[in-house]
Amino acid sequence: MDTIHIGLVSISDRASSGVYEDKGIPALKEWLEAALHNPCSFDTRLIPDEQPLIEATLKELADQCACALILTTGGTGPAPRDVTPEATRAVADKELPGFGEAMRAVGLKYVPTAILSRQVGVVRGTSLILNLPGQPKAIKETLDGVFAAVPYCVDLIGGPYMETREDVIKAFRPKSAQKP
Repeated sequence: MDTIHIGLVSISDRASSGVYEDKGIPALKEWLEAALHNPCSFDTRLIPDEQPLIEATLKELADQCACALILTTGGTGPAPRDVTPEATRAVADKELPGFGEAMRAVGLKYVPTAILSRQVGVVRGTSLILNLPGQPKAIKETLDGVFAAVPYCVDLIGGPYMETREDVIKAFRPKSAQKP
């Protein structure tokens, strides 16, 4: 079974400067460790809302660290310092609009302010990059709602075969793409 190398990036001016504890990365790790049957290794970063730094971090995780999946948390709202989607698009080879649409649709089931989110999903090389909300509850809700499509997407872009624990989330693949 393939080890899945995953980049986790929490983007927050206040958490990165120590004003409060980051809860995004622990929430991401907890969900992924419960959902994935594969062994996982994580590269984590806690950085401020600075577009050049976000871009450099995403490039490093995709190009040097060879992360098959990179999840960001935070910086997707309409506030002036929220620049995660701009940074993500700037490093993308391809945008996958369905991920952003689906993440907002999931969020709308819980809060009307989900329409303020500007989350995106993109491909850079053989890395899938998804922007997630910043709050642990919203991270879980979003991953519960969209992760079924992630393993097959990672297959299609040349990444490792991700297997999920079906009691947490059942990955969807066409029959022709399933391993016995």
